Amino acid sequence: MNLGLRDRVAIVGGASEGIGRATAKMLAMEGCRVVMSARREDRLEKMADMLSGLVGKALGTEPSIIAQTCDMSSQADIKRLVARTVAEFGGIDIIVNNAGGPPFGRFEQHDDDAWRKAIDTNLMSVVWTTREALPYLKQSDQARIINITSTAVKEPIDGLVLSNSVRMATTGLAKTLSKELGPSGITVNNVAPGTTLTDRIRPIIEAQAKAEGRPFNEVRDERARRIPVQRLGEAEDVAAMIVFLASAQARQINGQTIMVDGGAGASAL
Repeated sequence: MNLGLRDRVAIVGGASEGIGRATAKMLAMEGCRVVMSARREDRLEKMADMLSGLVGKALGTEPSIIAQTCDMSSQADIKRLVARTVAEFGGIDIIVNNAGGPPFGRFEQHDDDAWRKAIDTNLMSVVWTTREALPYLKQSDQARIINITSTAVKEPIDGLVLSNSVRMATTGLAKTLSKELGPSGITVNNVAPGTTLTDRIRPIIEAQAKAEGRPFNEVRDERARRIPVQRLGEAEDVAAMIVFLASAQARQINGQTIMVDGGAGASAL
């Protein structure tokens, strides 16, 4: 299937690892011109070089992948990210807002600074990126805003008060934007991963295995059995949904929060 992504320009947040990296790779494999962003310059540059090599070998041509350091909790960094993208590629068609999750913890464990950081990283980053990119998205005939949230927006998760709260706000923002920006041909959707074996989840499983004196694989497989499809998600599973939402075929999908959780969620909607 031709997804209509060749030569489209995409900004992907959190692209040095996990879901962001898998998304950047899949978009590049579809012929997108990709701007990878993340906080750690050394790791980001390394990943961009690696993906350029992998994608170039697969496609038989030099892919257009660049790296731009960006702390998504910094409005100034986001301004630089968007400006660099436009300077390099002349416009923007797709933004993938992905900044990683806030710290774990219950309500009494977080002070005001933790709340402000979570709001800036996971809500205001979407506001700032959308605001900066909007003039260019309006010039595109296939504009997409895709936010990576969490299944917590459907079923709040114990011990994740920051994520439960801020992700809900992002979901409300996205639904509102889908109505406001739809007439300009811009779709706005959320992708909500379930338990996905990334660098955020792996340490949790490792800690449980250590505390219980059990092998990592045993604990991992036990968690997988709680999911109807009997497996933990992988970054590529989530990336595949993101790439489809960016495609020409997804033009009628707007204002939605799509779960990628193997059927684990109990919510009917």
